[in-house]
Amino acid sequence: MDVASEWVDIAVIQNNKVIEQWRCARSEAGLREAAERLRQHQVNGVVLEPTGKLEVMVGIAVAAAGLAVFRINAKRIRDFARAQGVLAKTDRVDARVLALFGERMRPEPRAWLDANRQQLAEWIARQRQLVDLRTAERNRLPRTTVVALRRSIERTLRFLAKELERVEGELSAWWDEHAGAWHEPAARLRTMPGVGPKTARVLIAHLPELGCANRRQIASLAGLAPIACESGNWRGQRHIRGGRAVVRSALYLASWTAVRRAGTFRAIYENLVARGKPRQLALIAVARRMLVVLNDMLRSGRDWQERMIFA
Repeated sequence: MDVASEWVDIAVIQNNKVIEQWRCARSEAGLREAAERLRQHQVNGVVLEPTGKLEVMVGIAVAAAGLAVFRINAKRIRDFARAQGVLAKTDRVDARVLALFGERMRPEPRAWLDANRQQLAEWIARQRQLVDLRTAERNRLPRTTVVALRRSIERTLRFLAKELERVEGELSAWWDEHAGAWHEPAARLRTMPGVGPKTARVLIAHLPELGCANRRQIASLAGLAPIACESGNWRGQRHIRGGRAVVRSALYLASWTAVRRAGTFRAIYENLVARGKPRQLALIAVARRMLVVLNDMLRSGRDWQERMIFA
């Protein structure tokens, strides 16, 4: 399903052949009808690519119909298209490429965010946007010499502070009303040093696999798993990349808090630095370890204990 602002192009492929292709409106009625037609075809799943959040409504509608949804990185789809010799790019062509990718590559199913998680993710995104705007204005202030412009920046900072306070209050109220079954896992996550309410909400909203995946899978989903770079006898440095940036950022900030207080995480950090590891790399290692333990905590239903880090 190739998603545009007003419509969705849909292609159904079986044995490398397009058996049906059509376009529907990107509306609730149009998507319900499309999902029903896809169910009649007994498709194995629906492949989407991120389209500036336009795909969210489509994914929710398709998942509600009981169909598996696979959201695949757009670069991965374009690389696949070029490998197949497909250079043209139109909505109809893109829909066929997405379906062909699904049939040939058989991507692993991943949890699709339900409506409440989507709303929580949007609240968190707005909170982050306001923080970024405030940071940008704070950085501009000391570099501005014109008095009138400094006053403009100061007015903007006051507005952003009030708006951020309002959004955080509304987010807390929304959480109290809609969190439901999330209260217990969020409280359990917060028993770990460094994990506060903001980090717990990010993990709940953006990492529904937490507590279900194994340690390698969960680190990869967050983009905290080092990727090998080797050829013959040459061994390059391993770097992290990919994954869910918002989760990785939240855990990185949480690792800063965790290593400031005495305990296992500070010991791990200081040991890595003493061995010559860069401080940022050491923090990433702590963030990865935190995520692995958080995953084990939710899977086992246990609160944080220092000995978990050695399990």
